Amino acid sequence: MNSIIEIKNIGKKYNITHQRGGYVALRDVLMNVFKSPFSFLKTKAKRVSGFEKKEEFWALKDVNLTVQKGEVVGIIGANGAGKSTLLKILSQITPPTEGEVILRGRVGSLLEVGTGFHPELTGRENIFLNGAILGMKKKEIAKKFDEIVEFAGIGKFLDTPVKYYSSGMYVRLAFSVAAHMEPDILIIDEVLAVGDAEFQKKCLGKMDDISKKDGRTILFVSHNLEAIKKLCSRGLLLKNGTVEMEGEVESLIAHYIGNMTTQKSFTPFKIQELNILVTKIALNAERSGIIVPFQPLQIDIELEAERDIDTVGIQLMIYHGSTSSPLFVTNTKTTHNIDIKIRKGKNTITCLIENLAICAGTYWLGFGVDVPFVRFYYHAMELISFTVPEIIAAPRLVSNASSYGQVYLTNTWAIKN
Repeated sequence: MNSIIEIKNIGKKYNITHQRGGYVALRDVLMNVFKSPFSFLKTKAKRVSGFEKKEEFWALKDVNLTVQKGEVVGIIGANGAGKSTLLKILSQITPPTEGEVILRGRVGSLLEVGTGFHPELTGRENIFLNGAILGMKKKEIAKKFDEIVEFAGIGKFLDTPVKYYSSGMYVRLAFSVAAHMEPDILIIDEVLAVGDAEFQKKCLGKMDDISKKDGRTILFVSHNLEAIKKLCSRGLLLKNGTVEMEGEVESLIAHYIGNMTTQKSFTPFKIQELNILVTKIALNAERSGIIVPFQPLQIDIELEAERDIDTVGIQLMIYHGSTSSPLFVTNTKTTHNIDIKIRKGKNTITCLIENLAICAGTYWLGFGVDVPFVRFYYHAMELISFTVPEIIAAPRLVSNASSYGQVYLTNTWAIKN
């Protein structure tokens, strides 16, 4: 049997306590005791039985997974899906409420910054301490010591207590110890996000080496879907503590992003002054509906006009969150010098943003119509919302030299009458 990890019907239950009533200050409690001590004791006795309400919460339920030796499995899902809980069970930090986990080999875990480190000990001492926790003998640790220090890049601070380390230094040292101690199973949570881009790249390269060259097994939890795609061949998608999907990693990511980028439903509206009905605004309608940073974004606008309008400017704005200042603005007339002619009947106007170089987050799309020498017509700025998932660790924003928006995204326009 080549399976190194077997997860059978794992479930983890927590009891959540809800308190009834609002916050009561200590001074109010003391005043009530002095004013009416017997009444206070009677009220307290009632509250003991009815003040707290307990609820069962299943962080994981009926999770099954078999991992073969040498596999790199990515685990993805939204915050609260149960990813970290699953890793803590596999790392034997917390026991499952139900089910069984079979691990055939030594496990190395990197779940939180500084896990297994003693803040008062130096970096040198913590290497030996953490190695011992992972089950290594002193001779084995000494043999790998120089490699660990070199990879972590903390040689200058090796004899400094780790309580003075930055979170990035913590992560570098912790990952270096876990990766060089040659565990059969390496479990890594999103902790690598603390490191800088260069170190993340270095870590991904190391994980790739130990899986392909050394044949070790890796379970990797990350919101960095590009890293998951590059490193893992198979994945597990968790949702609300259950397995939503398991299989080939690219299909898994496509399914996950597709659910994340659900757009706010569009409501048609009419621009009364121009007798134009805006019937549809769709994002990536011809590109599977998935919105990915640093990839093209196609915006299709359908209009129905009651008359011909020779020259108009069609404007789109992208806002981040609840900010009133647009992040990006494009206008067929003022930014592209294109004369859009609206014809009576149906018109389809397309704006293609060639590279959506914006950070992960929730955005709003605004729409406007600019008629030369006539007042500017527009609808609400929060016309349609969309979510950009976190695909890469450090997105870059391009500064815009013009006064239109805060960034410049290269874009083109087209119209079909």
